[in-house]
Amino acid sequence: MREPQWRRQGTEPDYRFSLANERTFLAWIRTALGLLAGGLLLEQASTQLGPRTFIVALSIALSLLATLLCTMAYVRWRANEIAMRHSRRLPSTLAIPTLAASLCCIGAAVIYILCSQ
Repeated sequence: MREPQWRRQGTEPDYRFSLANERTFLAWIRTALGLLAGGLLLEQASTQLGPRTFIVALSIALSLLATLLCTMAYVRWRANEIAMRHSRRLPSTLAIPTLAASLCCIGAAVIYILCSQ
């Protein structure tokens, strides 16, 4: 596999920082997998819960959030690697507020469904 151009620029960062960055990336991926599993479980249980259309929409929202989180995790990992190679500050991320706001909305919808039964 061909090495991307950005990996050939700057200086190789301390491997401990690269590995820490990779662990953070994998933690975001685990979170996305959990969201995806939750969406699948919600869709599978939709026959026993309230309005099916609403539950399926909620399941799709969880799946889309998982997809978005995977993308944001990769973009953040790459940006951190580039910043470390050029001895710059690590960039900020929208992943944390996006995840928090999305899960608050999805959690409120799940509470609504459970309480309306």
